[in-house]
Amino acid sequence: MRIAMVSGHASPLAAPGGVDAGGQNVYVARLTEELAKRGHDVTVYTRRDAPDLPDRVPLPGGAVVEHVPAGPPVSVPKDELLPHMPAFGAHLARAWARDRPDVVHAHFWMSGTASQLGTGPLGVPLVQTFHTLGAVERRHEGVRDTSPYERVGIERHLGRTCEGVLATSTDEVVELGRMGVPARRIRVVPGGVDTEHFHPAADTGGTPERRLRHRLLACGRLVRRKGYDQAVRVLAHLPDTELLVAGGPPAGTVETDAEARRLTDIAHRAGVADRVRLLGAVDPEDMPALLRSADLVVCTPVYEAFGLVPLEAMACGVPVLATDVGGHRDSLADGGTGRLVAPQNLEALAEAAHALLADERLRRQYGRNGRERVLRHYTWARVADGAEQAYRAPCPARPVPA
Repeated sequence: MRIAMVSGHASPLAAPGGVDAGGQNVYVARLTEELAKRGHDVTVYTRRDAPDLPDRVPLPGGAVVEHVPAGPPVSVPKDELLPHMPAFGAHLARAWARDRPDVVHAHFWMSGTASQLGTGPLGVPLVQTFHTLGAVERRHEGVRDTSPYERVGIERHLGRTCEGVLATSTDEVVELGRMGVPARRIRVVPGGVDTEHFHPAADTGGTPERRLRHRLLACGRLVRRKGYDQAVRVLAHLPDTELLVAGGPPAGTVETDAEARRLTDIAHRAGVADRVRLLGAVDPEDMPALLRSADLVVCTPVYEAFGLVPLEAMACGVPVLATDVGGHRDSLADGGTGRLVAPQNLEALAEAAHALLADERLRRQYGRNGRERVLRHYTWARVADGAEQAYRAPCPARPVPA
């Protein structure tokens, strides 16, 4: 099968952890790799964001990344890319007229707009994964939401007119229903984890030095909605416990990041600055060892469409304490692989963290359960199974007019 992946702002070649580089980059990279291993011909189309990038980059598994000229060849925040989508779509239309794919899988709403421009003249089926929805971001971010005004309407149109929508969680299915996307057009295909890379084997070195009895670890893009401030504040209720935060710019420059400065200020005001370490970007090769060094991985966003960090922690046999939002409700088994608590409820977070840190036997059991859970449900092979089913049997219903 000839599969065109469109991921305009999130290249599979980018290292996760930057402002606009996170779970979507990993999802596209790993799904592409798994599909290529199965013999599919996969090309990933992503925007050229540097002038010296080659037109095409072969990936080790046999897929190819194609850099699309759309807008200036420099890094542009994703929320400013909409004006460049017509050029992106025109490039796709030309490329696909020469070499027609069997299916197009678009990632994020702007990739969907470009993909519809590219598929329109050809009748190629389009499958859409939003990864996160504008209506949800607007609800939680309010005036801090920087998405273009048109986003919610465009997502509604995409959901109603493409051949199928792949939701990453059951929570997203509900949100898509509110947008008027018929349930029969939606399949749940969650994120996954590389269980060979992330595993619970004993470490031989390379983890940061342990200085305190307990360690909490938070990982991901260094942005406000990830709720790292809650993880910082909870330390005031947890003596003899440190917090490491992995993500953001390189370690040597993390102190210049606005969110890093905000978290540092919060730590000083809470009297826990000596127990908070902002690591900055961590090499992906070092992440499993870092996860295994933690007694507890904390994931405290105010909302999360899916979230790969809980899966990576569970694959390493580490229990997870997470907010009861979005994809966490699917990936985590509350009371089985960790705990779920209400978002922005510091008292509940502190109570759950204290109980888990006080019970090593329970943490170990949660860790074993977590590893079993990801092996059953969240390998990239399982993700590729779901994607293949969607590609081969797109919903036959006629598109619903916007």
